[in-house]
Amino acid sequence: MTSVRRPGAIIAGLIATTLLSISIPARAALFASQVTQPAAAAATTQLPEAPRIVLTAGRSRVVGTDFEIVRVAITDPAIADATVVGPRELLIDGKAAGTVSLIIWGDRERVQYDVVVDPGVPRLQQTLQGLFPGEEIQVTQTEQAVVLTGRVSGNDIMLRAAEVAAATVPAAKIINLLQLPGGIGSQQVMLQVRIAEVNRRAVEELGANGFTNAIGVDDTIVRGTTQQFPSVEYQALKSTYQDGKLVSSEGQMLFSDFLNLFILSNKYKVGMLIRALQSSGNFQSLAEPNLIAYNGQEATFLAGGEFPVPVVQSAGAGAAAVSIVFREFGVRLSFTPTIAGDVIKLKVRPEVSALDFASGVTLGGFRVPALTTRRAETMVELRDGQSFAIAGLLSNFSQENTANVPFLSKIPIIGYLFKTKAERQERTELLVLVTPQLVRPLNPDEVPPLPITPGRFLPPGDGTTPKPNPNPPEPKPGGGVN
Repeated sequence: MTSVRRPGAIIAGLIATTLLSISIPARAALFASQVTQPAAAAATTQLPEAPRIVLTAGRSRVVGTDFEIVRVAITDPAIADATVVGPRELLIDGKAAGTVSLIIWGDRERVQYDVVVDPGVPRLQQTLQGLFPGEEIQVTQTEQAVVLTGRVSGNDIMLRAAEVAAATVPAAKIINLLQLPGGIGSQQVMLQVRIAEVNRRAVEELGANGFTNAIGVDDTIVRGTTQQFPSVEYQALKSTYQDGKLVSSEGQMLFSDFLNLFILSNKYKVGMLIRALQSSGNFQSLAEPNLIAYNGQEATFLAGGEFPVPVVQSAGAGAAAVSIVFREFGVRLSFTPTIAGDVIKLKVRPEVSALDFASGVTLGGFRVPALTTRRAETMVELRDGQSFAIAGLLSNFSQENTANVPFLSKIPIIGYLFKTKAERQERTELLVLVTPQLVRPLNPDEVPPLPITPGRFLPPGDGTTPKPNPNPPEPKPGGGVN
């Protein structure tokens, strides 16, 4: 049976074959391009900026809408808050500085605003503007710090503004960034301190102590003293009598100090200790510590040492324990500079201390010295390179001690043997000078040479340090050296 195909069926078959010839990857790529084109168009479309509502902290504003308000949302109520006061009115309250988003919904509408809350003028800035009219002083205040910026016309206004800020906000740290005409060249201060002391003293002592030897004269021992200077002491005295008469006598004499003149006659059995002394002394001290500090920062310096001090502490049950505490001594300097243009405000505390063993104490077998201290602490204002005597001392000390034996000291001529005198005079002069200077770091070619002793260093090649070999051996190809 022969089949006859119609022309319409043949055309339909050809169209079907053509559609099947399109591969699956091609159709996937075509679908992907159709999907990504709307996404790319959406990415390039920029949303319109929301209108801004500007407020000042502590102020309010009423915003009206063209529709009835159904719901309101705000991102941070701590910065700004919104309250619906009418069907189409909204009250916005500014609380703190910042920017938040405000969204208002209606039945079919929705609008969005950017609410910007400015901090406004702080109370401290209002106070400073009232005290210093015409000055450009801006105040930025946080919970922990107050920053003063702007320009002022003089040093006094710059310093007083910082003092007013510290008194107004005592719990905050004051950062003074106020500038003067011409600006500030350096922010580092070198303080030179000179502590000069001159001490002069004179001592004069005169006296005499008479005595007999341990045997005595005709069985009589005599000693005369005013107790101002040490005299002789007797010990192991022994006398033998027979029929009421002295047969033998013996004893010992103990001298704690022969003073500076000692006379003893074994023939006449008498002696004398004479104190006749004149002494004088001069003491001079000069300390010049130098220290550099940054503006507003404290710097300390100590050239000296530490000495141990035993401290007795209770260990319980009636027992005691001894611990060691170290105390510092020497030349100490601490200061805090505040730069205000060409004026430097200094809080300075220089101190010079030295060990004084003469005034020390003995504790548990330990000799603990005392400290002789010269200290000054004050605040001054100086310009760059100026000097100021922040402390001075002029002390005159005079002491005279006399002792005499009653009645005997009144006898002409020989009465001086029964008198003693000690006289002491002392004069102290102390002066403390401070000189601040604005400094800058040194360039490499400006560094001065370091101080060294004039002695020579150990030269090379003297037998202690081996010399390098100018011709080192060459290594062999297979290892080792030639």
